[in-house]
Amino acid sequence: MIDALPRRRFLLGSLAVAAGAVGGAAVLAACGGGGPSGDALQVSNWTGYIDPRGIRRFERRTGIDVVYSEDINDNNEWFAKNQSTLAQHRWIGRDSVVLDDWIANRIINRLHWAEPLDPAHLSHRANLLPELAHPAHDPQRRFSLPWQAGLTGIAYNRSITRRDLRTVDDFLAADVPKAVLSEMRDTIGLLMRASGADVTAPSAAAAEPAFAQLERAVHDGAIDAFTGNDYVSDLATGNLGAAFAWSGDVAQISRDNPDVRFVLPESGGLIWSDNYLIPAGAHHRAAATRWIDFFYEPEEAARLTASVQYISPVQGVADELTKLGGAAARLVDDPLVVPTPEFLASVATFGILTDADADAMDERFSKLAGAA
Repeated sequence: MIDALPRRRFLLGSLAVAAGAVGGAAVLAACGGGGPSGDALQVSNWTGYIDPRGIRRFERRTGIDVVYSEDINDNNEWFAKNQSTLAQHRWIGRDSVVLDDWIANRIINRLHWAEPLDPAHLSHRANLLPELAHPAHDPQRRFSLPWQAGLTGIAYNRSITRRDLRTVDDFLAADVPKAVLSEMRDTIGLLMRASGADVTAPSAAAAEPAFAQLERAVHDGAIDAFTGNDYVSDLATGNLGAAFAWSGDVAQISRDNPDVRFVLPESGGLIWSDNYLIPAGAHHRAAATRWIDFFYEPEEAARLTASVQYISPVQGVADELTKLGGAAARLVDDPLVVPTPEFLASVATFGILTDADADAMDERFSKLAGAA
């Protein structure tokens, strides 16, 4: 594999209340007196991609102190911040991170900046969904396991748009503040699907109509911003009327604001997964492996799913959601969380890019993002 698809995340606005532990960029959880230093396991993730009660359960079960940081907003931003340290195989201050497939491929295969998971502490690995067990970037899953999977589509605030958006053309034509994602594969992927291109076998040539459409939209002022995970608050408050978005974000926003809705365009959406990795120089490889293994227990995976409302990579989650009852049980009937075969037929994974195409497309996309 040379390159692959992107990542997703979301904001869980009510998490701070539920956990009593979310503060700004990080959740600090400690049991046994270790605190946010010393021998604590350092975990880095996207905003709101956890049920903080799960952190406390992990600590009680294992006796391992955890410092959990919500400090990933964009894959390229993370890479730029950490590449010089990783190039020296020195510790970046984190024992584990969650990143998109394409950057996981770069770290695992091109740069060799990942540590293998510790097989002695992977007792629940067999619960991984077979469909996610052998990705091109890590065929034997020696270095990574999926944290969650999700969908890329269109989110809109109905109170701002005053109408439903069903297509990419609807999105571009809407006379409201709009944002697309700063992840090239998400934004170009949706535009490629709208143009009829096959995103499972992408190339710079196949993406040309999508880039041309995006260039026109930027030039005409139809796109107001390129955003990472930080688009969420503006969509919730109405500063944005519509955005290319990730499914879990919108599920969380719509709890408090039902005017915010998520739709897969009629031309189709994207499906992706995020990878849990141990970066080179990590201090606590065994503890980091125990962390991901803990969330591969179906009961814990279901609790995480009930909180974040993304697609779990763990077998048996639907049954466990049913056992939890209430709102958790109702998620079993939500195809954004437990997708049906018919629903999955409407989404596709952004496939492998050659190095040359990836570099050319990233450069072109960056210039457009800078012009918006």
